Amino acid sequence: MRWSCTFLACSNGKTTKKPVLQRVRSALAAVRRVSTPGLVLACAWLNAFAQGPGCPAQPGVPPPAVGADVPVTYFGLAPSTVQRELVGPLQLLTAGLLDQRAATITLPLYRGRVRQGGQTVWYILTDTTDRGNAEALGLNFAPKLFYSAVSARSVRTATLQRDNTLEFEAGTVDFTPDHVVTPAPGPNPFPPMVAAPGSVGDANYSPLVRITNAGGHIYNAPIVAVGDNVGAFMAGGRPDYRLVHDKVVSISINPQNPFASTVTLALTTGFSFAKPVLYLSTDASMETVAALEAATLAPGLQDIEVGNDDSAFSAVERIFITINGPRGCDNPQRQGIDSALLDGRSPLNVLGGIPTVATDYSPLWDANVGAWTDEAIQKAWRSRVIDEFQILALVEAGAITGPGGAKYGSAGFVINCPIVFRFL
Repeated sequence: MRWSCTFLACSNGKTTKKPVLQRVRSALAAVRRVSTPGLVLACAWLNAFAQGPGCPAQPGVPPPAVGADVPVTYFGLAPSTVQRELVGPLQLLTAGLLDQRAATITLPLYRGRVRQGGQTVWYILTDTTDRGNAEALGLNFAPKLFYSAVSARSVRTATLQRDNTLEFEAGTVDFTPDHVVTPAPGPNPFPPMVAAPGSVGDANYSPLVRITNAGGHIYNAPIVAVGDNVGAFMAGGRPDYRLVHDKVVSISINPQNPFASTVTLALTTGFSFAKPVLYLSTDASMETVAALEAATLAPGLQDIEVGNDDSAFSAVERIFITINGPRGCDNPQRQGIDSALLDGRSPLNVLGGIPTVATDYSPLWDANVGAWTDEAIQKAWRSRVIDEFQILALVEAGAITGPGGAKYGSAGFVINCPIVFRFL
């Protein structure tokens, strides 16, 4: 084995500070009997680990062959490659190319037109109530979206045109506002002093659309860019966020064949039933939340009923958000909105059911916002939470309440967060 080459790869060829160097040497010593492929896996993990255990580049875990000092040859294919419901990594939104290390996904970009005003819009597809088309296009099958059509603006209508584009009846997005989030001074940065989203939908905007002349199915189709001046979407090789969504990393439009256009979007890390996941946060029904999520304010989503996620005819599933979790990128328990406001990393929210883990998935998440009590903090109970039932048990024990000691439950707003990938 070329230990020097392997070590240089792990340290990226840069001078490594002594504490990190000791961790790297210790980890390498633990895999002395592992084959060369195992050392390559070790390097990939150690690169992320060296950035700080609390704020890794991705929420993955060390391969079993590294963490347990077991030869790689002992492990076969992940069970999820045989059956999706079994343990193992699994891409759920398969419509595009996932980059786990960068936490991005590149999706097809679709052109449409808004009938009122004639504006050109560019949108993505992530979920649908049409099982057949979900399988054909690599979308998430989300039958609960049927129950989101409670008003004319919660689900917009569109007509499929002869050229396979959609004409939306109404609803568009203004991307010109500046995205600004200013944490509050002092020890409690939440709620922020200023929270202004960088994209704002008009009164008729919702990312959901029903195609009236093609089966009446509902699609999750967030608008991510507007206008015909597509050459301006990427200014100097960078997205112009006055024209595109704040989650856009890059956008490529083929004028000769718009159906060959793509957009790369940043993903958010979190958990679902203790499984690390990546999801795409595109819209929210409340201004402050849209700003915190770098998402579009979508007024139409506010019409959707919340608070009854597991009942009949519910369009939503729950997402659990912690305000005052443990802080610090050097803290392996780091979590929460306060931490996110201070260090710019993910708050590591906990999602309810996702496909292959539960049967009640919806990309529309009813936000349940909680805070650790002073007593729980004093007793050192506060830690990272990663599972819905773990959180509900802590609520039952009185360790977590709603903000300011209020009853724990729905905060009254909806976030549109299609699931993309699970790590385990």
